[in-house]
Amino acid sequence: MPARPSSHRTVVIAALMLAWLAATAWARPLMLPDEGRYVGVAWEMVRSGDWLTPTLNGLPFFHKPPLFYWITAGAMSLFGLNEWAARAAPILGAWLGAFSLYVFARRWRGDQVARLTLLALLVQPLFYIGGQFANLDMLVAGCISATIVLLAHAALSVERGLPFRRALASAYAMAALGVLAKGLIGAVIPALVVGAWLLVMRRWRVLRSLLWWPGVVIFLVLAAPWFVAMQARFADFLDYFFVVQHFKRFAAGGFNNVQPFWFYPAALIVLSLPWLPWLRQTLARGYLSDPERGPIRLLMGLWVVIVVLFFSMPKSKLLGYILPAVPPLAFLMADGFMSIAKPSQRMRRLWWASVSVTTALSIGAVVGFAVHPLRSSRGLALVLGAQRGPSEPVFMLNHYYYDVPFYARIRAPVMVVDDWTSPDIGKRDNWRKEFADAAQFAVAGSASALINPASLSAAVCQSPVSWVIGVSTAGDHYPVLTRARVVFTQRDTTLWRIDTAVPDIASSLGCAGRPNVGSPGT
Repeated sequence: MPARPSSHRTVVIAALMLAWLAATAWARPLMLPDEGRYVGVAWEMVRSGDWLTPTLNGLPFFHKPPLFYWITAGAMSLFGLNEWAARAAPILGAWLGAFSLYVFARRWRGDQVARLTLLALLVQPLFYIGGQFANLDMLVAGCISATIVLLAHAALSVERGLPFRRALASAYAMAALGVLAKGLIGAVIPALVVGAWLLVMRRWRVLRSLLWWPGVVIFLVLAAPWFVAMQARFADFLDYFFVVQHFKRFAAGGFNNVQPFWFYPAALIVLSLPWLPWLRQTLARGYLSDPERGPIRLLMGLWVVIVVLFFSMPKSKLLGYILPAVPPLAFLMADGFMSIAKPSQRMRRLWWASVSVTTALSIGAVVGFAVHPLRSSRGLALVLGAQRGPSEPVFMLNHYYYDVPFYARIRAPVMVVDDWTSPDIGKRDNWRKEFADAAQFAVAGSASALINPASLSAAVCQSPVSWVIGVSTAGDHYPVLTRARVVFTQRDTTLWRIDTAVPDIASSLGCAGRPNVGSPGT
């Protein structure tokens, strides 16, 4: 490829990147709970027509901002309800992060480093699988990566007296999208990375040039309206979204997935094992002192370190949180190889061995999850969707099966049966707490969506046919299931059908005298 690839060639590369990232996104069912939860919220936007307020089973759901839901709902509206459309947002996030890094590396480090960086990044198992996992982590990682390289490009342009306002305006816009993707980290992490980079290099004038009031206006115009609209609708929204879901979740305990401080460094080392020979080159003496290449290398190193430190501070840790550190790590892998003055034939073979091993791991993981899916209700939901009438109510016992409404094409909230008066609900960070929090924003709606076990028989009697989903042993605790017919069982989960239109079943359930008209909440 020439030193300055043509626009046509750049378009081809961008298209090939997108094709690679999306190639196997259809191959496995949604994984519970995360993929089912977030895709389910997007499906509710499609079915309700309300694209402003995210809802979970019809109740306002404010754990995260709306960009993921908007992209996913748009993809499902265009391409239908399928796994590929459900994963459109992480695919776009991965593409954005990879393409922005490629363009940046090509401009400031040359085409060969850019191509090797892109190759190293696209085959990383964490990046490839993250780009096909339907939660918010890859989308915000792509926004963060694009914001950092746009700010860095603007800073380098300022130093050289080149035009930089367009890149700077784009950086502020991308930071706003990052905030809409997952909250404040979409702006905080780029500010920390680029700010630390300029401070270490003592580029005070450049740092002041990046603090641009028209950029702040761009940021607010894009990011603020949704937050203002939600606060206007729900009085406690800002306190819940920022204080509870941001600051308390970052600083306090009581949330899931508690891991030690060293979890992320260890995870990155393990996942980077095939690339350690090239990362080792970045520790060589003089690696950062090169006047032309040193600033870019310093940026990438600080990018990795700051992201890892930032997410290592909270006790709650998930592997996807560290995705913003993978693009700069891929650059260091490629640059480490390129820093070898005259790589031998053995070195070249070792590089391609690194590429081959990680490619095999990435594809192998997707195939493994497709053949042996983990935590999915797709089979049961497809049976329910095929046999259920459009007005027949669905009950879920002591659990919410996030992916069932998506796969069964249920167009209204189901009724979730549990002890919603228990004082223990708010003590654990799980699906019950999600619904309890959501019910605070819609007390009237929660009355029909969240019911107690004592109300189940009366609710079932309101419709000639009802469907119940629960663990296979639920009949030991719910007498109403004694007259239910088992329709399908998947692992330890069973789908029952209750026909209260049959007189002896209605009588045994105490439905006599209760009209079977309609169904609450459906």
